[in-house]
Amino acid sequence: MAALLTDSGVFIALEGGEGGGKSTQSALLQGWLSGLGHDVVLTREPGGTELGTTLRSLVLSPDSPLTSPRAEALIYAADKAEHVHSLVLPALRRGAVVVTDRYVDSTLAYQGAGRHLAVAELEPVARWATEDLRPHLTILLDVDPTIGLARAGSPDRIEAEPLEFHTRVREHFLSLAAADPEHYLVIDAGGTPDEVHALVRSAVEPWLGQASS
Repeated sequence: MAALLTDSGVFIALEGGEGGGKSTQSALLQGWLSGLGHDVVLTREPGGTELGTTLRSLVLSPDSPLTSPRAEALIYAADKAEHVHSLVLPALRRGAVVVTDRYVDSTLAYQGAGRHLAVAELEPVARWATEDLRPHLTILLDVDPTIGLARAGSPDRIEAEPLEFHTRVREHFLSLAAADPEHYLVIDAGGTPDEVHALVRSAVEPWLGQASS
């Protein structure tokens, strides 16, 4: 499972269930990379683009009229297509380090395992939407859903799903990481932010030689 771009920029994805600290770790990683002099693009899915912001409100708002799991999956795919085309690929082509809070694995875990959609059918759609661009490294911040959901605060539409949903999501994330250990790092998100950040830095550092400063 090699990244589409192997010699231009560095693409890092942070994945995991609710309350795992992805936003915190993404920001810490951006600060560290910027301090090293790298051109860093920090983004998220859904979101990261003007279209993505609109789609994010549609899929996450508790008041969303969305009811079809397939429609939900296609909205996430549209967000990813715009995200990769207008933001991620241009940044990688200029040699930047792109750090994204969620990527394709979240679609496979949430809309696939979580919503009981066939991952074998869903993955080709997500890969097509993202032009088969794959991260050089995916960092999975693993947390027990009962702990993560308690950290999440006021729930959005996805966070409000029952525990069984989030358990399926976690199990699928872990299965993806186990199937491709060369491109994944699983971190226990129960550590302090500084402890987790140190592990993230150690995993990202070997890739930085192919990024432009």
